[in-house]
This record gives sequence, structure tokens and C-alpha cells, in this order.
Amino acid sequence: MLKLLRLGIILLLTFGWGAYTAAAENDATRQAQAAAKSWLTLVDAGQYGQSWDKASLLFRSAVMRSEWERAAKATRAPLGALQSRTLKSATFTRSLPGAPDGEYVVIQFDSQFANKAAAVETVTPMRDRDGVWRVSGYFIQ
Repeated sequence: MLKLLRLGIILLLTFGWGAYTAAAENDATRQAQAAAKSWLTLVDAGQYGQSWDKASLLFRSAVMRSEWERAAKATRAPLGALQSRTLKSATFTRSLPGAPDGEYVVIQFDSQFANKAAAVETVTPMRDRDGVWRVSGYFIQ
């Protein structure tokens, strides 16, 4: 009977921890999506310098502000105005190739622009050192 009680407690703790972890990841994913949408609003408006200012420390360490402004303008301007953006997927992870371990959410959007009918935008927010979710990567194809 005592062994059965111990097993029940172990199972409760194991499944309880799993539920807690899933809930925490869902909350993190929601926060990361909000950060991504806010950041994309700046990019959509052509406010590339401000988007760099609002990006993660990792992002800002990897590319200078002026380089980001040039690259973002060269990539986004030919696409024209955003017509629609629909969430395709959002995946929580603690590791990404070429990036330090941490908390990331890889978010993909199916997007349509005035001059490009179908594009996939990948935005990767991370939880920065201060606990705030900020964009650490952006890719469009």
C-alpha cells in the first residue's frame, strides 16, 4: 500500500510538473507573439531604426543599427504595403542553431504584400536578460 501511495505521489508530481511547464510555455508563447506583432508594426511602417531599438540585445549585438536599416529597407520596400498577415505557427524552444541557449519562440506568418502575393515571415522573439520578450531574428521568404 505504501509503495502504491509513493507511486501515486511520483506520478502526480510528474504530471503536475508537465502541466505547469506546458502552461508556462503557452504563456511565454502568447507574450512572444505580442512582442512580435508590436515589432512588426514598426517594420511595416518603415520605422526600421526604431525596430532595431526595440529588438533583443542579441539582435543589436549582431548587426549595427545602420546596417539593419539598410537591409530591412532593401528587403521590405520592394514588397510594398502589407495586405494581410496570418499566424501559421508558433513553437517554443530553449535552443536554436547558432544562438545561445535561452527561451525562444519561432513564429511564422503567412503574409501578403502589395507586390508579393505569398510570403512567409519568420520572427523569433526571445526572453531577454531583463525578462522582456524581444525580437532576436527576422527572415522573410
